[in-house]
Amino acid sequence: MSEQKSVVWPGEPYPLGATWDGEGINFVLFSENAEKVELCLFDPTGKKEVERIEMRERTNQKWHCYLPYGRLGQLYGYRVYGPYDPANGHRFNPNKLLLDPYAKATVGPLDWSYPHFGYTLGSEEEDLSFDERDNARGMPKCRVVETAFTWGDDRPPRIPWHDTIIYETHVKGFTKRHPDIPPALRGTYAGLASAPAIEHLKRLGVTAVELMPVHLFVDDKHLVDRGLRNYWGYNSIGFFAPDMRYSATGTVSEFKTMVKRLHSAGLEVILDVVYNHTAEGNHLGPTLSFRGIDNAAYYRLVPEGRRYYMDFTGTGNTLNMMHPRVLQLIMDSLRYWIQEMHVDGFRFDLASALARELYEVDQLSSFFTIIHQDPVISQAKLIAEPWDVGEGGYQVGNFPVGWAEWNGKYRDALRAYWKGEGGQTGELAYRLTGSSDLYERGGRKPHASINFVTAHDGFTLRDLVSYEEKHNEANGENNNDGESHNLSHNYGEEGPTDDVEIRRTRARQRRNVVATLLLSQGVPMILSGDEMGRTQNGNNNAYCQDNDISWLDWELSSIDRNFLAFVRRMIRLRKEHPAFRRRSFFQGRELRGVKDIAWLAPEGREMTDEEWGSSSIRSLGLQMSGFLEGEYDAQGRPEEDDDFLLLFNAHEEGVAFQIPPLPEEARWEVLMDTAYSAGLKPDGFFKSGNVYTLKPRSMAVLVNARPRETVEEDAD
Repeated sequence: MSEQKSVVWPGEPYPLGATWDGEGINFVLFSENAEKVELCLFDPTGKKEVERIEMRERTNQKWHCYLPYGRLGQLYGYRVYGPYDPANGHRFNPNKLLLDPYAKATVGPLDWSYPHFGYTLGSEEEDLSFDERDNARGMPKCRVVETAFTWGDDRPPRIPWHDTIIYETHVKGFTKRHPDIPPALRGTYAGLASAPAIEHLKRLGVTAVELMPVHLFVDDKHLVDRGLRNYWGYNSIGFFAPDMRYSATGTVSEFKTMVKRLHSAGLEVILDVVYNHTAEGNHLGPTLSFRGIDNAAYYRLVPEGRRYYMDFTGTGNTLNMMHPRVLQLIMDSLRYWIQEMHVDGFRFDLASALARELYEVDQLSSFFTIIHQDPVISQAKLIAEPWDVGEGGYQVGNFPVGWAEWNGKYRDALRAYWKGEGGQTGELAYRLTGSSDLYERGGRKPHASINFVTAHDGFTLRDLVSYEEKHNEANGENNNDGESHNLSHNYGEEGPTDDVEIRRTRARQRRNVVATLLLSQGVPMILSGDEMGRTQNGNNNAYCQDNDISWLDWELSSIDRNFLAFVRRMIRLRKEHPAFRRRSFFQGRELRGVKDIAWLAPEGREMTDEEWGSSSIRSLGLQMSGFLEGEYDAQGRPEEDDDFLLLFNAHEEGVAFQIPPLPEEARWEVLMDTAYSAGLKPDGFFKSGNVYTLKPRSMAVLVNARPRETVEEDAD
């Protein structure tokens, strides 16, 4: 490494990060407690540190300089000097090369064979020691990039919340084994943007892809030592850089091209973002970026012992949302992904951790206040995972207006009901109709509820009906990881079976779950691969399985093809009928002599209070009127739809439902019955007083097609 040789100007203290202006590069790094900061420049290979530049200018705790001859593609990192005093929260160590928190791109992997820990491993009271070895050769390097991109006429689809259907997927897992995607593009942003990938999404009928983390993340050392990887990516270390392990070209523009092509297909892009913690772990974790730049500013430290971290995330640390520069970092990151990368929304991992002011979750925290007043971020789709691992962290229903939430109560209610547990009808009724008990009192709408039964964390849908217990042995943690309470059922045999009756039951239960999900009020979310019968062989915590356990298998059996066709039909049914995607909650009021909603016992009458409280009731009917009071279409015209009758039976025996008397002239046609292969409808119509028999563990959808009022248009 040579001495400083570049011409250096003072530069400007804004914006943070490395900014190329066409002639040179402005570098800015925030550190409140640092005593000295060095900018380290590397050759194009990233292996040789060619120059260190002391950043002498400091404005409002931001260190800055300008290289008038800096060029695009320059690789760099930082070394930050200050006290190494863990007991008081300071962990500065200039022997460790650090990533710029505002880096827009990086080059190279993290090599754990180099000394990335600020202390000496194996020493007494390890993290109080000081490691003087240099880690630069094993660190990724930040890269200065051009942000310009030819977006052309790209526009966000801006799909209304009530019309949204989310598909949670993984960039690599979705494309890695797809036979029609060119091998060089499999597992990449370009692969997800390819015609075969987009064709599947369009034919399925979803409106948005929710991508599991694509921010720069780290493979944990303990996983690498066991030959595994952090496949899910919930281990971020950079909030501006797309992870290049998913790039076929190694360029940021590849991600932008993916977004542009998905937009052209009418699909929104939602990112799963992890702002609650970083990959640096607890007090025994590595020094990669934030810890070495200013540990006391970036992290929540235990007030009585600042050597240790407050951990509301289960990962060892929690970002300090009480610090204005940390808040700025996250807001700048969100705006960057909206304005520069054109994404449409965000799902916030462990969002309750972001709302903690001191210890308690605060709905009026600075985080929410800043987002709500921001003219850019507030217009994006904002989805909370409304819990963390700290006390009081389960906050389903408590996020403010403008936010949607992963509805964990919906997941548990549907799983318990279709498993056959008693006493679930009252809970199920709330979840089917948008969870008004959780969201209406705060002025929110049904779309505040993101309805899901399966997600990346847990069993796939196929495994949910095939396994009683988790089977996570491949993770190397003695099957101690992952959730043990899954509300799952194997119906007689654990895992794969040749028993024809068990297989039929499982197939029917999958149809039951998907049909219920897609015909519930709120926003449905489908786990990638569930539509094709994907299995993880009973692993309900495949976070470290970057292999066939996690990747989608596109070779489908006839049963899987039939199920895929069924899922497409249910999505199409939802899209064609506004009755299943209301913008407001049911009120139980009569309109034109018919209630907007009625809950029915098998006898065709409304459910009684006693029946709602019974633990033996496992069947019910839901009648929805086609008169949608207060609902309007995109042109502002009053919405009107057909009447629907949904019949549910989680009993192990069949149930005879009497068709209700209202509306009097109704002629009910069976659209779907999950007891039949692929849900194909039986022939026939039913009138008031007729009996429709639901087979064991099945549901049916009946429709009464209403004649529409026509409006004559002027000849002009």
